[in-house]
Amino acid sequence: MAPTPRFVRNPQLATIKPNYPGNKMIGAEYCNGEELYEPNFGTVIKWQLSENPQKEEKKADTWVPEVVDCTPFLQNQEDGLVWLGHASFLLRISGKTILFDPVLFSSLGLRHRHPLPCRPEDLTNLDYLLLSHGHRDHLDEKSIKLLARQNPQLRAFGPLGMAKLVRGMARTLPVQEAGWWQQFDLGPDAPFELFYLPASHWHRRGLFDLNTVLWGSFLLRLPDGRTLYFMGDTSMADHFEAIEKQFGPLDVVLLPIGAYKPPYMMQMSHVNPHEAAKAANLLRAGHLVPMHYGTFDLSDEPASEPIRELQLVANGKMLRGELHVPAVGEVLRWQDWE
Repeated sequence: MAPTPRFVRNPQLATIKPNYPGNKMIGAEYCNGEELYEPNFGTVIKWQLSENPQKEEKKADTWVPEVVDCTPFLQNQEDGLVWLGHASFLLRISGKTILFDPVLFSSLGLRHRHPLPCRPEDLTNLDYLLLSHGHRDHLDEKSIKLLARQNPQLRAFGPLGMAKLVRGMARTLPVQEAGWWQQFDLGPDAPFELFYLPASHWHRRGLFDLNTVLWGSFLLRLPDGRTLYFMGDTSMADHFEAIEKQFGPLDVVLLPIGAYKPPYMMQMSHVNPHEAAKAANLLRAGHLVPMHYGTFDLSDEPASEPIRELQLVANGKMLRGELHVPAVGEVLRWQDWE
């Protein structure tokens, strides 16, 4: 007999979406919305045994993002947003420093194609660590251990199931968990509100932990109403419309654009550049900062293709908001954008 579905949330946190029952689970697995999504290992084998039709183009494409030193930003208290590569961002708001999905070191199968814009040892005085989900290109054990060690005041925020995973990496790092459509409790001195929102994805780090940790996205809302949205990983689904309906037009969105080929392998995990542009339009975003490209070799498309395709969309006036393509380490004064 199949397990009876149940719905879970963090009962200590507010749920902001009316009548939302919580995240659906079947057995020990979180559903991807209403349905279980379990990637097929046979698809991976098919991918490994198939010839990439862009093999030669990819081999010849040696493009890497420009990298500039962001150490001065780490040493001051100015507000700003810095892309550290892939899906890692450093954000400062009103003296509080937030780090998203840090992967500071290369590991097996995840070799950085460009250097970091700072030394990992210089990432100190961090206040909040935001972890969108548990995949290794978003959550790196060595990085978590280092950050927890050199930031004893650090607090982590992530999805249901994340605390147990992080506890195995950094035992003393506090982790607050939320389900979709829940608001984190940052305490009375936080300069913004923080919400955990849906994504269309999945979880696995080992052989026996399929979908045992939830996945999702973050939205920060400032007292003046401005919003900054961090997608993490997602495929194309109806959560973009739901998020726009709940929060209205968004100001700044950080959306993934890479690791989308071959489609039969990637389309349930990631958006391609055209889908990312569509998502930004659905969110009615004023500004789009792309991520999840150029740092790791995860898929079949050539390195420079994601950003070239997105720029073609923007140049064709098919993107509602303004596109920003920073160098790794470049400080974006997002707070000044209109």
